[in-house]
Amino acid sequence: MNFLRSLPPQHTLAIIAIASWLALAFALFSQHVLGMAPCAWCILQRMIVLLIAVVATTAWVLRHRTGALALGSGLAVVLALGGAVAAWYQHTVAANAFSCDLTFADRVVAGSGLDQTLPAIFGIYATCADSAVDLLGVRYEIWTLILFIVIAVLGVTALTPRPEPAS
Repeated sequence: MNFLRSLPPQHTLAIIAIASWLALAFALFSQHVLGMAPCAWCILQRMIVLLIAVVATTAWVLRHRTGALALGSGLAVVLALGGAVAAWYQHTVAANAFSCDLTFADRVVAGSGLDQTLPAIFGIYATCADSAVDLLGVRYEIWTLILFIVIAVLGVTALTPRPEPAS
């Protein structure tokens, strides 16, 4: 944990941004190359990861502006906590359901219109039970849960005041 506290907040936000963009790229690779069709909860988490990536990237670009790093870190933490709840819900409840139809995730995705506008990225193509797949013996939503927890920890670390160097 001392290593994380030694990182400047702008580096921490860069790590959050890079990890989020890579996670989004891997989700799309899994869908379009490996043939893993996403459910509504998968797409909701994808939307959250995209929001985190945009927030962290924007905050990093605007890092010299007062409050940009703190605002970006705080938003990343809040979004990551929401993503963690979604991943946990998918793992404990939705993955055992035969349909994601009319769930919170389905309503958010459909309400955003992104599933119709960008179906290759945000289209729902499977039920929650059908999309329960493993990667290296661990379910996808657990990997996403871990990612969201790491992002939240990094965000909190970026918000933690650094001790002043001794003079």
